Formats: sequence, C-alpha cells, structure tokens
Amino acid sequence: MKKLTKQSLVAALIALTMPTLALADGGDEGGRRGCSVATLDGLYVFSATGYIIPASGPAQPKAIVEWIRFNGDGTLSVPGATRSLNGVIAQTPPGGMGTYTVADIVPAGGGCSGTLTFAGGPSFDLFISPKAGEISMIQTNSGNVFQGTAVMVSR
Repeated sequence: MKKLTKQSLVAALIALTMPTLALADGGDEGGRRGCSVATLDGLYVFSATGYIIPASGPAQPKAIVEWIRFNGDGTLSVPGATRSLNGVIAQTPPGGMGTYTVADIVPAGGGCSGTLTFAGGPSFDLFISPKAGEISMIQTNSGNVFQGTAVMVSR
C-alpha cells in the first residue's frame, strides 16, 4: 500500500509541475512561446502621468496618450500622440521611432520584462503581462517620475 501511495504522489507532483516546466522551456502560453521581441507585435495605446523634476524650480506635471506600434522585431513606431507638459498641450505627428528588448522574468509564466527607447527621447523599463495584452512602463531617465500602461488594441 505504501508503494502505491508513493507512486500516486510522484505522479501527482509530476502532473502539477509540467505546465510550469513547459513555460520555463519556452512552452506555448496563449499562442506565444517564451519572451522575445516577437512577444510585442501589434498596436497599443499608451497612457501615462507623472512629473518632470527640473534642476531648479518646482516639479512640472506631465501626461501623455499615444499610439505605439510594436513591429515584433525590436523596432517600433509612433503613429501619433498628445501630451501635456505643465498644462501646455502638444500633438505629435506620426513618424516617431524607437527600439525595444524583451526577456524572461521569474517566475516562469509570470510575463516578460524589457526596455524601450524612443529615438532621441525617453527610455522605459517594461513589465509585460503573460499574454502581452498589457504593458506597465516606467520612465528611467533621471529627473522624471513618469509611469503608465500600454494596452493592446489590435495585432
């Protein structure tokens, strides 16, 4: 009887850990394999708020809503954006570009991490949901307290 109980426990343990092992080895998760630049492939709406902290003077509030198209190859484009800096509104015409990276994070299956750098502009750390439908972003340039979320709207 003890032998049968041990075998049952071992079988149950293997069955419970298989999905985690498959994800750690790049297993399929919602049609996506592992974490790579191909994880981000589609059009997202990014909205963020925060502050710029100038070398002198008070912090200035800023906010942005923009389209970001991740191309699945480590490059991105910005079809358009509207931002407010200390209450001054500006619209950015299409044409912005940038690059991004994506890597695995622990625990396996918990999503991906990465970086994003807009050409001639700010840089961000990325925390990507397991199915890449949502990205939490925080600006990493000094003198900024700025964070937001990008939500996928189409592939």
